[in-house]
Amino acid sequence: MNIGFEAKRVFHNKTGLGNYSRDLVRILATYFPENNYFLYNPKAYKKTLFVSNNTNVFEKNPISKFNKKFSTIWRQKAVVKDLVKDNVEIYHGLSGEIPIGLQKKGIKSVVTIHDLIFVRYPNLYSFFDRKIHFYKFKKAAERADLVIAISEQTKKDIMSYLHIDASKIKVVYQGCQDVFKREYSDSEKQQVAEKFNLPETFVLNVGTIEERKNALTIVKAIKKLDVDLVLIGKQTDYTEKIHQYISENKLEKRVRFLKGLTSEELAITYQLASVFVYPSIFEGFGIPIIEALYSKTPVITNKTGVFSEAAGPNSLYIEPFDVVDLSKKISKVLSDNSLASKMKEEGLKFAQQFNDDVIASEVMSCYQQVLSV
Repeated sequence: MNIGFEAKRVFHNKTGLGNYSRDLVRILATYFPENNYFLYNPKAYKKTLFVSNNTNVFEKNPISKFNKKFSTIWRQKAVVKDLVKDNVEIYHGLSGEIPIGLQKKGIKSVVTIHDLIFVRYPNLYSFFDRKIHFYKFKKAAERADLVIAISEQTKKDIMSYLHIDASKIKVVYQGCQDVFKREYSDSEKQQVAEKFNLPETFVLNVGTIEERKNALTIVKAIKKLDVDLVLIGKQTDYTEKIHQYISENKLEKRVRFLKGLTSEELAITYQLASVFVYPSIFEGFGIPIIEALYSKTPVITNKTGVFSEAAGPNSLYIEPFDVVDLSKKISKVLSDNSLASKMKEEGLKFAQQFNDDVIASEVMSCYQQVLSV
């Protein structure tokens, strides 16, 4: 089978959508090596985020001068000619988009929609971004033969906001990179702890430091606790609110902002953390939660929305802005060794449903379902 992918984010996005795209291509190529996987990348750069070790994965770029110059047009429409030339049987839009004209050429299609946060929380997006996102997602969901939602929550939102029938939507959870599933040696952990000056006991939060992720609530929650906080992620204007609170409450020595970690350093930091706190207001899924579970780090997260799907029955839950309850739950995890141990072990067991082989099998089942119609 020849399978094509919208691969812009495979090669150009360092975080969420890019990680999802790279991991999916990797695991499909590994578990189903009999197929060919074509990655349609609109712009080739010398520095790339993805190099496949599989001989059945091929990067495809625009060839003509026109398509190279107008790569957006190529990605949205002209790429279909290349799909036909490569005998692609099914095309997968990995981040809410598929090109126009697939049906006319007899090419089946699947599109993954990660979330519709821009509809739920329009205040977090500009007017034009909301309109563009909605138009692209709506059209892709209507044109595709099957829609993959990364959670039951996202499926509900696709049905509600895009008015797509439930029978056309399949939930396939995300996984995470293998690097978070490894056991690291004491010496490796010590090197990372020393490099980033990590305390012996600390609360960890990973993700873009923006209003929706709600990191300020964690800072407030640890104010009266004897524990430090490590925040890892790209900083935005919202970060200034956190810095202001830290300054006003003299917490400079207890809150650390880290960036520029390698994947291995991030994975080791998860394993060094005493508890992972993720009070995000809303997510399509919440990959950092999965990373924490695989790292055997206790998780505290939001009790509403998608988070219980990702964190499972043995994590602890809070209302996202309840500083007092969050403080109590952090304190309980840090002081109750038996609770922390149970959360670690049961969390790891729960995470097995996000293993590569499970995800690869479910996605391939989606492809076969579409092709059989």
